[in-house]
Amino acid sequence: MAAGSKKVIYAALIGNSLIAVTKFLAAFYTGSSAMLSEGIHSLVDTGNQGLLLYGLARAKKPADDKHPFGYGAELYFWAFVVAIIIFAVGAGVSIYEGIDKIRHPHPIENPYINYIVLAAAMVFEAVAWWIAFKEFRAIKGDRTYLQTVRDSKDPALFTVLFEDTAALLGLLVAMIGLAMAQYFVVDWFDGAASILIGLILAGTAWALAYETKGLLIGEAASPEMVANVRNLATNTQGVIAMNELRTLHRGPEDVLLAVSVDFEDTIMAGQVEAAINALEIRVKQQYPEVRRIFIEVQAAKHHAEMIKQEREAQEES
Repeated sequence: MAAGSKKVIYAALIGNSLIAVTKFLAAFYTGSSAMLSEGIHSLVDTGNQGLLLYGLARAKKPADDKHPFGYGAELYFWAFVVAIIIFAVGAGVSIYEGIDKIRHPHPIENPYINYIVLAAAMVFEAVAWWIAFKEFRAIKGDRTYLQTVRDSKDPALFTVLFEDTAALLGLLVAMIGLAMAQYFVVDWFDGAASILIGLILAGTAWALAYETKGLLIGEAASPEMVANVRNLATNTQGVIAMNELRTLHRGPEDVLLAVSVDFEDTIMAGQVEAAINALEIRVKQQYPEVRRIFIEVQAAKHHAEMIKQEREAQEES
């Protein structure tokens, strides 16, 4: 999914950078608060795409002594930073600008320039949104859109989709606010549109922060992968019980797998080693995203005792 993510990010980066310049020029020329908020919105989005590209690049760094499991989680961190920036800069400045415009209203000059810019921006944003949506729909399958977002381990993809959706909504709000301010000759409608744009950005930031927080904390692999790996382990020659299976996404295509199994007591150590090697090969052939596998050999009763001791220690603390 990294290639698809980059395609989506580059499309959004080019579109937003051009749109931001155009919006700022229109806001400066007409004095529109809503247009200024939209310019800030596009500028923030442009910077966010740069951060996501930086996160993708950092995530590819190979493992070293200081980070033995690699840097895959860097993408999750920078996606979370993007959510914070959208809230603090995008939403904060837009709401502040809107309140200031309501307190100190002033007429919009040459409003038709704003309409032209907003219409052009809608076209560019719609193209970027469609590219992101097609990539997102390709991984959707039979799931709902909400479930696909919840299950996705690639924050770059749904972050751009969320941003582009918020951008289209913001453009629509800005256009309605300008039209109402012009039609009713009420200047504060422009400020109200700016506040509403800020609220849209705040909602988008909250949704992104919520999703990326789970990835930062550590999410398991898909239930399908867990079930298949469990089946591979239990069907390995010599295995009589599966004690435990844990997975952790370190990145969209970087999964850490830990397995604890109980082997027959009568088989030789060499046979256990061969069975473990065969299991690791089968897992990696079926799931190339599994970068690290740790397989523990432990009697089921000993594993149960260890789990019991851990629970008792947690209850005491």
